[in-house]
Amino acid sequence: MSFQTFQFHPAVAAGVTAAGYSAPTPIQSRAIPPIKAGKDVIGLAQTGTGKTAAFVLPILNRLISGKRGTTRALIVAPTRELAEQIHDAILAHGKKTGLQSLAIYGGVAIGPQIRSAKNADIIVACPGRLLDHMGRNTVDLSALEVLVLDEADHMFDMGFLPDIRRILKQVPAKRQTLLFSATMPPEIKKLAGQSLKDPDTVQVGITAPADTVSHALYPVDQARKTPLLLRLLRQTRTDSVLVFTRTKHRAKRLGEQLSRAGYKTASLQGNLSQNRRQSAINGFRDGTYQILVATDIAARGIDIANVSHVINYDIPNTPDAYIHRIGRTGRAAHTGEAFTLVTEEDKQMVRAIDHVIGTKVERRTLPDFDYEAAAAKADPNQGASKPIPARHKKTGSNARKPQKRRAAGGK
Repeated sequence: MSFQTFQFHPAVAAGVTAAGYSAPTPIQSRAIPPIKAGKDVIGLAQTGTGKTAAFVLPILNRLISGKRGTTRALIVAPTRELAEQIHDAILAHGKKTGLQSLAIYGGVAIGPQIRSAKNADIIVACPGRLLDHMGRNTVDLSALEVLVLDEADHMFDMGFLPDIRRILKQVPAKRQTLLFSATMPPEIKKLAGQSLKDPDTVQVGITAPADTVSHALYPVDQARKTPLLLRLLRQTRTDSVLVFTRTKHRAKRLGEQLSRAGYKTASLQGNLSQNRRQSAINGFRDGTYQILVATDIAARGIDIANVSHVINYDIPNTPDAYIHRIGRTGRAAHTGEAFTLVTEEDKQMVRAIDHVIGTKVERRTLPDFDYEAAAAKADPNQGASKPIPARHKKTGSNARKPQKRRAAGGK
């Protein structure tokens, strides 16, 4: 299948060509036809599957005809970073259409948003700031034709479900509604049943890591996690490393520890201002920072290519989240590695991950690492030599070479 099959307006087709798309991804080939036909759609897909273009392209195709300068499409996203990414995708794909897009989120001045909202054909918004605008009557959604709820499961995780229900009550009942989610917990399933009419469901399942990713678990006591992480970093050729923690406080603290150990590190967590968050993301993308320490929520929606390693300092809460996290490396035909530090308390989740993947994830230990050191005496940075520049690092003799593990299902 090619994009010509969708018979987009020439101005939209020009955006596809400019983006360098050759063939649609599975979620695009399945979702675009019913969206283009005006049907409500539930799309089950992870970040990195091409889902943004799956709804942006048919929305642009719809809005290119009709009245301009009034908001006809609203896309609601859980984080500022994701809202910006969707907004950027609209600008890139819709460059020839003349349609106006606006990203609305908190943490920045509201004045410019109020002025731009008057002429926006498409608004991409985070729930809290959108409700602020609706309360001020500074956005007009009376002519809304298309509503998109992106990453609905994470909006639920972040406590936005009451806000989404308030938004749904204030938008026209006659509309096309698209809901995208990586998973379908009961609360989101109920929301879909209440807000969508006779929807088509399209699903791109990621039930196992891609075969371009080798992954392993490293059992360790909680008190020895940071020293083990430092040892892994020193003994592994790492170009760009995404480290996940469970809490924003741990992300901040671990980022500081890695910086003191000599690594160029940034942390990404909820307490940062928008400018500092964007600076961390941009610095990781362009190589200014070798390591980015982040929480799941802070990293949600961020699509960074060429991540060489993902390290789960804390194991994620679900097998789906594990597969999603480690899928941030090994993209676009590149190989990647993923390490997860696991404690005794993580046994149940480890079993769940093994069950979902269909095979036992490899367990590894480092023969020369002191797993028994007393927590009180353990200095996280003790013995941390200055990191070897990424391009010259070599995997140490004591670190077992990662073995590719092909799991059923693929990416």
